[in-house]
Amino acid sequence: MSEKKLNKNLPSLAFSVLMLMTFGNLGTSMAFALQSANMGRIFQTLGADPTKLGWFFILPPLAGMVVQPLVGYFSDRTWIPKIGRRLPYLILGTIVAVIVMCLLPNSGSFGFKTSTALWFGAVAILFMDLSSNMSMQPFKMMISDMVNDEQKDQAWSWQTIWGNIGSVAADLFPFFLTWIGIKNIAAKGELPDSVKWSFYIGAAILVVSSIFTIWKVDEYDPETYAKYHGLDQNANISENFFTIVKHAPKVFWTLGIVEFFSWTGFQYLWTYGAGTVAQNIWHTTNASSAAYQAAGNWFGVLSAVEVGVAIIYGLVLQKLNDRIRKPAYALGMVLGALGFWGLSVAPTKLLSFVAFIGIGMCWVTINSIPFTILTNALDGKHDGTYMGLFNCWICLPQIVASVCSFALYPLLGNYIPHMLVVSAVLALIGAFTVYVVKETSVEKGDIE
Repeated sequence: MSEKKLNKNLPSLAFSVLMLMTFGNLGTSMAFALQSANMGRIFQTLGADPTKLGWFFILPPLAGMVVQPLVGYFSDRTWIPKIGRRLPYLILGTIVAVIVMCLLPNSGSFGFKTSTALWFGAVAILFMDLSSNMSMQPFKMMISDMVNDEQKDQAWSWQTIWGNIGSVAADLFPFFLTWIGIKNIAAKGELPDSVKWSFYIGAAILVVSSIFTIWKVDEYDPETYAKYHGLDQNANISENFFTIVKHAPKVFWTLGIVEFFSWTGFQYLWTYGAGTVAQNIWHTTNASSAAYQAAGNWFGVLSAVEVGVAIIYGLVLQKLNDRIRKPAYALGMVLGALGFWGLSVAPTKLLSFVAFIGIGMCWVTINSIPFTILTNALDGKHDGTYMGLFNCWICLPQIVASVCSFALYPLLGNYIPHMLVVSAVLALIGAFTVYVVKETSVEKGDIE
């Protein structure tokens, strides 16, 4: 691992090291993309009532709220020679995720009744999210462990870029497989082969990308880690989970306000996006129809546009500094608001395409800038725990959004596109809450 010293404890890492450290996120993000882009389609195809879709979307964030803090807490206390601190959790999560990715798209193919198929799919989604969260969290924590402040914007941007490349491929799988002749329709209650094979291919890539990171990345051993972070190697052993939460830096809590408005909006996109496209452009609400499945494919293409834009815009965001980071954060939220509103009214493929440009710029913003702000404020003692707990600010808004959907959906006339208008309003509010956050650094103190 080549590196050059800066005048601080953590060394500056070579570009190749940053690439290896973040590359495995490609496969993990592919799993999440297949889930988020296809969940609405999967459950409506299995026979779910659109007014009850929110129930199925509560399970994934619940899993994330439980798993990521625990992975962070226990991995802070883990060291397995020859493997590492965070990587053992990546290995276990990957194994379980691959198994579930092969089961989920077959939820309607086992001869179950509709209600049983829906429950099977719900349980499969739960385990897929548990395992995906376990495999995703190590990538975040390794950046906090090994990357200094000067390189964090770059590291988080590349983390997001690799993830978005995986997401682009995953989102395009159903469309591409249909184009080459794989069936995009199936018997009532079953998922088409185009969706099934998308999950199989995603599972294979998850294995390959995870193996690549596990093989190539060497985490700092406890002695080296303590030296680079200026810690007493045994200083934090007696601190329990609740004491750690109590001493969280202030920015951890203020970022949570912005995260609430960021992730509630995206939850409605994932829940109602495919239905919005089907209703606005294909003029159908029949989930068993060829038109609806075509709309589902197009939503996958739009999701690929989202992450494609995120890759390009991510290259811009890695050039940020302390002075312009918060304005860039607010701008991303405003662009997301415009994108959500545009999708809610788009009557054509072209206009839906344009809407997802703004959504893509928002997506990379909320997946990179908050993590830079947070990790700059951490001192290395409990970074894994704080990174896991921070995921609660991502998961809790999704749960709230899903619960609120049971009242909002009928209140808004049982009209699916109106839920994207709610996303737009939430993102716009989020842009203003960015200025509640006061950036800090363990080395520089208050930035503002």
